[in-house]
Amino acid sequence: MRSSDARRALGFTVVLAAASALSSSAGAQQQAQGFGVERFYPSAPGGGWFVMDAIDMRGGLGGAMALTTSYARDPLRITDGSQHLNVVSDRAFTDFGFAVTYERWRLYLNMDVPIVTAGQDGTVGGYQFTAPSLNPQQNPDTLSDARIGLDARILGGSKSTFRLGASAQFFVPNGERSDYDTDGTYRAMVRALFAGDVGLFTYAGHLGVHVRPLDDSPTPGSPQGSELLFGLAGGARVLLAGGNEALIVGPEVFGATAFRSFLGSSGTALEGLLAGRIEGVTDNGPQLRFKLGAGLGIDQRFGAPAWRIVFAIELFGHMSDRNKD
Repeated sequence: MRSSDARRALGFTVVLAAASALSSSAGAQQQAQGFGVERFYPSAPGGGWFVMDAIDMRGGLGGAMALTTSYARDPLRITDGSQHLNVVSDRAFTDFGFAVTYERWRLYLNMDVPIVTAGQDGTVGGYQFTAPSLNPQQNPDTLSDARIGLDARILGGSKSTFRLGASAQFFVPNGERSDYDTDGTYRAMVRALFAGDVGLFTYAGHLGVHVRPLDDSPTPGSPQGSELLFGLAGGARVLLAGGNEALIVGPEVFGATAFRSFLGSSGTALEGLLAGRIEGVTDNGPQLRFKLGAGLGIDQRFGAPAWRIVFAIELFGHMSDRNKD
């Protein structure tokens, strides 16, 4: 064989080997399917705090409506130690909530409407991530998962120093997993709630279980099945001029950890908000409550953002108290 023919044969062999290697590498990459990335679940309409619940329902038949708007930066940042990818870099949504209350009970519905969800495509840890691209003009997604909830106060009155309650929520899936606004499965949350008022100090917290069937491990940053929920909030109450309204300012810290990697870095999210709200201090007629909060991802993993801002307005009221508790 002539040397030129040998060189051509060798070159052809090298090209074939490279193409085969590239094809094999591409075939080894798996496509991440997406999931409901949001870790901020607004409290029930009339609940007081952004995430925690004051469980101060009282009086006869009543109701509440709430509008909550949130923007989160980098809620899903994937890394394998050497590579970093902001799969979801921007997420904004509006939550509409409606509740019916009676004495110690509350039945409610929350509906999330995505406004903007955007991010970056890329590959991390052998998985191909396709970023969502939701916006009102080109690619709207009118409704993500809806939540149906039932809360009850078990111990204490509406203004007691210690109140104990229970909460159950059921998630009805809607939307597309590839948009990172749903798991595509039915989910549920069961929580123990506690709250109280001690002079000018008010507090609330919860501990519960998120029954989450989706387990996408070992896909980086994805859900790992059912989770432990936890959270705590506390603040000082200051009467405003006139004495008919109060300002409550304090932190809220909340998070979740997957049971299969309990308190491990790969399956734990932790977020904190500095929250303030203005509300009426009387029980006469309908009441308005305005809330504003801003915070950081304390453990920025598994859906906890780099930072978040959130605003909410609530309208609530009830018939005259049957029990002065």
